[in-house]
Amino acid sequence: MLITVAHSPDSDDAFMFYGFASGGVETYGIQVEHLLADIETLNRAAFDGKYEVTAVSFHAYAHLTDKYLLLSHGASMGDKYGPVVVAKADGPRTLENVVVAVPGLLTTAYLALKLFAPNVEVKVMPFDQIQQAVHDGTVAAGLLIHEGQLTYESEGLRKIVDLGEWWAEKTGGLPLPLGGNVIRRDLGMDNVAKISRMLHDSIAYALSHREEALDYAMQYGRGLDRKKADRFVGMYVNELTLDYGDRGRKAVQLLMDEAYDRRLIPSKVLVEWAPLATSARRA
Repeated sequence: MLITVAHSPDSDDAFMFYGFASGGVETYGIQVEHLLADIETLNRAAFDGKYEVTAVSFHAYAHLTDKYLLLSHGASMGDKYGPVVVAKADGPRTLENVVVAVPGLLTTAYLALKLFAPNVEVKVMPFDQIQQAVHDGTVAAGLLIHEGQLTYESEGLRKIVDLGEWWAEKTGGLPLPLGGNVIRRDLGMDNVAKISRMLHDSIAYALSHREEALDYAMQYGRGLDRKKADRFVGMYVNELTLDYGDRGRKAVQLLMDEAYDRRLIPSKVLVEWAPLATSARRA
C-alpha cells in the first residue's frame, strides 16, 4: 500500500516526520510518499480528498469532516502564543480601519483573527510575502505564521496582538489549535489505525532523538539559525503534538463551537478522532 502524507515545508513538520526519514518506526509494509506544500494549498487540496494523510488548518478541517478524521497527534498548538498581527514601529496600534494581510482564508490564523476582530478588513497574500508587504507599506498590518512569529522584532516590526495570547486569556488558558493532521475515512478503520500509529511513533521517535531530528529539520528552517529553529520546533512539536490530551481536545471543540456561533464555518462540528493501533515502534 502506498500513501501520500502531505505537509508544510517547515522545520516543525519535518521534525515530526524524522521517524520515517530515519527508518526508526514500523510501517506495516505501507510505503509513505511525502509531499510538501504551503498550508493554504494543502487546505484546498483536502476539499478534493487528494491525499490520504494531510496537514490542514483547523479552519479547513471544519469543512472536511465528511472526508477526513482528525488524528489524535500531529497538532500544532499555540500555548499562550500563536499567529501575530504586526505593523511597522510607527504603524497602527489597533485594527480599527486597518487592512491586514493574511496568509489564506482557510487558515486558522485568519479564523482566530475574525474571532478577535470580526469586522477587520483583510488582503490575502502568500505567507512569506507578508512581512515585506508591511515594510513596503502595501498593507498597514500583517498576520504572521510560521517562522515570522520569531523574526518580526529583529526585522523592525511591532506586535499589535498575539492571537495565541488573546485566546489563552479568553478561554482560561487553553492552547490555540492551529493545524492538525487528518486521514481519509475511505481507507477503512484498520488501515486508519495502522497509519495513525506510524505517524504517532514518528513524532515520538523525533522527540526522543531530538538533536538528530533537529539536524534533519534544519533544511526546512527558512533562514533560522539552530537556536531559533530549536525554539520554533519546541513551540509546535511537544506533548500536545504527541497527544492532544483533555486540554487539547477541549480547545479544538471550543474553537469549532466559537467559529460556528459566529457563523464563520457552515455547520456545527463534532470532532471525530481516528483510532490508534497498538504500538510497534522499532528499537
